[in-house]
Amino acid sequence: MQKSENNLDPADVKILNILQEDGRITNAALSANVGVSPSPMLERVKKLEKNGYIRKYVALIAPEKVGKGTIVFVTVSLAMHQLAALDNFTEAIRELPEVLECYHISGEADFLLKIAVSGIESYRDFVVNKLTPIAGIDRIRTAFVLDTVKHSTKILVDD
Repeated sequence: MQKSENNLDPADVKILNILQEDGRITNAALSANVGVSPSPMLERVKKLEKNGYIRKYVALIAPEKVGKGTIVFVTVSLAMHQLAALDNFTEAIRELPEVLECYHISGEADFLLKIAVSGIESYRDFVVNKLTPIAGIDRIRTAFVLDTVKHSTKILVDD
């Protein structure tokens, strides 16, 4: 089998794409879909895990079902951009369970946060009690999600 530029052969590519759709698929079903017998399939999956292609397996929870249906995107600009200020902010953000994702970005802001809370009041409490006390924040801008048009965790792996 020919390997692609990402060092994966077509069977590995197919495995990764299938597992992203169904992380609970049985080894037997996966091997049938890919056309590889079960024993080598198990070894392939273990190798993909060991080499870091597969980070972990998770259940994707519906935020609204657990009382966290208000999704908010927040841009944060820092007053200073020295490494210590960046480290201080990122360490503090990692400790906040409301923050689902945090990206260090270019452009008008320094960071983009994705936050899940129960509503506007809980977002207000989050900002007042958890976000603004972090030293070095210059500006916070908020965008409430009105409707999710597309949400995917799948990264298309090309062969």
